[in-house]
Amino acid sequence: MPRRIYVTRAVFEEALIELRREAQVEMSPDDRPLSKAEVIERLRDVDGAMTMLTDPIDREVLTACPRLKITSNVAVGHNNIDAPAATELGVMATNTPGVLTDTTADFAWVLLMAAARRVVEGDVFTRAGKWKSWSPTMFLGRDVHGKTLGILGLGRIGQAVARRAAGFNMKVIFHNPRAVADSIVRGLQAQPVSFEEVLQTSDFISLHVPLSAATTHLLDARAFAMMKLTCIIVNTARGPVVDEKALVEALKNKQIAGAGLDVFENEPEVEPELLRMDNVVLAPHIGSGSYETRLKMCMMAAANLIAWLRGQRPPNLVNPEVWNRRRD
Repeated sequence: MPRRIYVTRAVFEEALIELRREAQVEMSPDDRPLSKAEVIERLRDVDGAMTMLTDPIDREVLTACPRLKITSNVAVGHNNIDAPAATELGVMATNTPGVLTDTTADFAWVLLMAAARRVVEGDVFTRAGKWKSWSPTMFLGRDVHGKTLGILGLGRIGQAVARRAAGFNMKVIFHNPRAVADSIVRGLQAQPVSFEEVLQTSDFISLHVPLSAATTHLLDARAFAMMKLTCIIVNTARGPVVDEKALVEALKNKQIAGAGLDVFENEPEVEPELLRMDNVVLAPHIGSGSYETRLKMCMMAAANLIAWLRGQRPPNLVNPEVWNRRRD
């Protein structure tokens, strides 16, 4: 009997073609997030699944789907998967790291520059037919070149953002929980500083930390109170890293100048007051949303599944203990 693979959202046909050479593949007819009950119903009788960040792969789901042996997330993140439970129950979890680094870094700069130069406000103003003449004081934004960029989290994406700062002659400072190799720091011409110094001295702060208990609400009311009044924050990491209610208050009270957000605390819901603010640029989680990158992500997720179907170690295994255990 061929192995069965379920794909929880619409993906590129190229990935499905590769999977169908190795297994019986079914894809969800509904291109929408599935409820937990639907995830259980659709994964209960399959051997593997291509999943999304919107799929809750927790202990309840894993226990209800004893046939499931591998889940392949189409994302670099995997906080939707209960990795300890998956490891305990012998389910391999994989992701798609690296492939979206430069695309997401590009988008962080899109948000940074759009927020700094008030591009969205200007676009709305122009489309509404309100622009009657040039004015030396109209839609004044803030320069990017020569300013200080603070990066919280100097992993792959944080490093890519830092590299782009060189073209704007910016001073780059960063804080990372773990030490970063000296060769990387020198190559980026970046300066490691404390978390507090990033907050206190940066003109722009870009977030690139993974979501964990330690990083949830990393930017809270206390953090915003430490920032420059002219500071603009950019979040292309995970929504809960920023306390949205505290962000609203910081913006209303002019503790900071603006924000560019691609991710939100309770996606797809957005804090209602943010929707009414002119000094916030909002995007619907499209940081990795280029055709080329999303195709690569789907192909990588398919490759993880195909390796397992062939009895090989999936190349992007989040919990290698499961593979090592089965090889002992």
